[in-house]
Amino acid sequence: MRKLSRREWVAGAAFASQAAAQEAVRLPRKVRLAVIGLEGHIGEMIEQMDRLPDVELGAIQDRDPKLRQQVAGGRHAANARQYGDWHELLAREELDMAGICGSNGERAEIIVACARRKLHIVAEKPLAITTGELERVKQAVAENGIRLTMLIEMRFTPQYRALKQIVDSGDIGEVAQMAAQKSYKLGERAEWMRHRATYGGTIPYIAIHMVDLMRFTSGRELVEAASFQGRVGHPELRDMENTTATIFRLDNGGTAALHMDYLRPDTAKSWGDDRLRLAGTRGVAEYQEATGVTVITGDRPTRQIHDLPPGGSLFVDFLESVYHGRPPGLSLADIYRVNEIVLGARDSADRGAIVRL
Repeated sequence: MRKLSRREWVAGAAFASQAAAQEAVRLPRKVRLAVIGLEGHIGEMIEQMDRLPDVELGAIQDRDPKLRQQVAGGRHAANARQYGDWHELLAREELDMAGICGSNGERAEIIVACARRKLHIVAEKPLAITTGELERVKQAVAENGIRLTMLIEMRFTPQYRALKQIVDSGDIGEVAQMAAQKSYKLGERAEWMRHRATYGGTIPYIAIHMVDLMRFTSGRELVEAASFQGRVGHPELRDMENTTATIFRLDNGGTAALHMDYLRPDTAKSWGDDRLRLAGTRGVAEYQEATGVTVITGDRPTRQIHDLPPGGSLFVDFLESVYHGRPPGLSLADIYRVNEIVLGARDSADRGAIVRL
């Protein structure tokens, strides 16, 4: 079992304290939520419940009883009914919404089952690990008229919102080149991550965050991909790649590079090291934890941006879009597009060929 230390509870505790200080969000009626699969970004939902008095976490599911007990030990899930089988949970519970996390390989099947029960869905990423499965998800969502979002919450953070503001202001001109990084500690990895059939590959699993951020901040589309992926050392990982690199062509003829790894040393202070650099025709804006958000233009030297826009919650944003009719901060079109891109980029590495996205 992988302990819930990969952002869920450490970062979740920070989100909880922030949420407690924010104004409560009221919904027009009670919303009954179940979380199916307890690995992944479940804190993005559960730890926001301090400010969501109308959301009730009625049930949780995972095959691992120890993991169920660990989550049930928190106050938000203390009264939730526990299940080992998600089919049984859906058969017995009366729900309005499902949070679907757990292993990548079974996610599409669960999304389709929940959509057929007319449940709104908050899904871990990626939605599916094959293009065929992704098409079945799209069809189920469309046919059943439900709402779906995906847990790529980084576009709601102040740093990346600031990069988008800089680009939108025109300060750095038209974005022509991007450089992005995701580097993680390996930590404890669940057994399902060691097999392609249940994992789907490192590119779909973690590139999806940065692909969304590149599109969100730059306003550019990614139209072609050439990727490499591999596992160096760590034979215990089996099929799980610990190093990847992808070159993208942009819709305006520019380029973007994304490299990722699970090689960050345990001695590092933070779990991950995410970076994004946007080079435009008039200047450069970038973010990394060590330096914050910085920008340099032809008429001004490098400066750090301290006045960042406020952050937000993907889960709260989704609830407000569903129950108050507000435009979502993450559209369904963007969700589907980033899934298509990362599956195409993974296929490029598998085939050893440039892929049109």
